[in-house]
Amino acid sequence: MDDTPTKVVFRQWRSKPHEIIALFPEVPADLDGYTCMSYEHVGQHGAADYEGVMAATWPTNHPRKGEVCELGALAEHWALLQELERIGYVLKPVHRCTPAMRRARFDEARRIREYVPANAERKVSV
Repeated sequence: MDDTPTKVVFRQWRSKPHEIIALFPEVPADLDGYTCMSYEHVGQHGAADYEGVMAATWPTNHPRKGEVCELGALAEHWALLQELERIGYVLKPVHRCTPAMRRARFDEARRIREYVPANAERKVSV
């Protein structure tokens, strides 16, 4: 990994056990760029449908009943953030994927696609 910050969106699954997922909106997980790379404690790296994950999760600083969130705190995603930094990521947390980030993911997928033979399996490995 280099020192260029990787944009990351931290979300928490709404269903129990409310695990944290990190989405990398500019990193393609397939050669078309329709899915982005993601990371969880248990599953490690994998492909994710950004819009689908956003619909099934809430922000990591979302207050649950009877709790108050501290603004500016890293909240529940702190352990996942530290794990990602331990394996070499330099992270730049963002709240949501912007159209420019989505375009960057498609552009990167196009760049990778140019170097992959036409008969190769259409998945990007990490």
